[in-house]
Amino acid sequence: MWMMKDSVTKEYLDRFKKDFAATHKNVTLDVQIQEWDGIGEKVTAALASNDAPDVIEVGNTQVAQYAASGGVKDLSDKKADLKGDDWLPGLAEPGNIDGKQFGIPWYAANRVVIYNKDHFEAAGIKAPPKTREEWITITEKLNKGKNQGIYLPGQTWYTLAGFIWDEGGDLAVKDGKNYKGALDTPEALKGMEFYKQLQALGKGPKDSDEAKPNLADVVSKGDVSQYIAVPGNVKLVEEANPALKGKFGFFPVPGKTADKPGASFTGGSDLIIPEASKHQDAAYEVIKAFTGEKWQTDMAKTMSYVPNKTSFAKALDGDAGGAAMAAAAANGRATPNSPEWAAVEATNPIKGYMTAVLTGKDMAAEAKKASDNITKTLTK
Repeated sequence: MWMMKDSVTKEYLDRFKKDFAATHKNVTLDVQIQEWDGIGEKVTAALASNDAPDVIEVGNTQVAQYAASGGVKDLSDKKADLKGDDWLPGLAEPGNIDGKQFGIPWYAANRVVIYNKDHFEAAGIKAPPKTREEWITITEKLNKGKNQGIYLPGQTWYTLAGFIWDEGGDLAVKDGKNYKGALDTPEALKGMEFYKQLQALGKGPKDSDEAKPNLADVVSKGDVSQYIAVPGNVKLVEEANPALKGKFGFFPVPGKTADKPGASFTGGSDLIIPEASKHQDAAYEVIKAFTGEKWQTDMAKTMSYVPNKTSFAKALDGDAGGAAMAAAAANGRATPNSPEWAAVEATNPIKGYMTAVLTGKDMAAEAKKASDNITKTLTK
């Protein structure tokens, strides 16, 4: 199995593997951790080979791209066995292509603001902010001494997308039968202006994302007052530095007004079986176990992820991170619904655009350049 880095903690994975080995005596599960960076090309190559992994974790928005290659097994006949009528639509629908279920929903998640409660207390901040204006004010307060008010890498494009959506813009919009890039609209430019203002209140690199350096490793040093991630990332921080256990709180990304949180991308992961898998029956047993109630409940409690079925939602009861994520999900959004969108993410001109702006280049010109690039990729 290929599993993405930081999807789950080592302890969760070890528990699953031990349990699976006890209940499947004739199956050896070899989980190989993969990096998100460059994974699209790697999975595409694997699906076209004769030696593919038996199970692959993929982003829910990537399923259409992989299914189009013809290298992903149709699992429609397993939907009833997996009680698919109860799946979260946001996970199930991207995995269903032309009426065929290629991706099996694994978990859902959206990003929230994670904050160091000790830093807030020391700065005299009594409650999390409700608006963007309040957020900037408290972040300026926190950005003193050895602490950085917020750690926000320059290429965190999902966060930028939320700011753009809040302004009434989008990454790309429908134009006839195709989509065209929309980063150069007045609304999108306002979103980038806010990102630039916020990003400057910390020491995040301007030319990379949360993977380089690893987000949890950075936060585990203890000088980060706020950062944006899925709540389960705190578990990874605590693994790296146990002294920080219990130090973090959560709140939704603030909106322009206090009546609703900021828009946020709601994503997650699906599990697929390649046609080239030599152990498809055993692969299905792995998927069935991971997506069943026992391990969905364990994952929700361990990682604060939203389980794949609506009936499992009770697993998040009493979870502060899960509550913040659920509140943020009320204003959840998705990337443009184009089958070519995965190709945009593969080259991701949005990241280059963000770095260019943050390093002083003309915003309007760089936005136009990135939008044209997106349009070219999305045009059939």
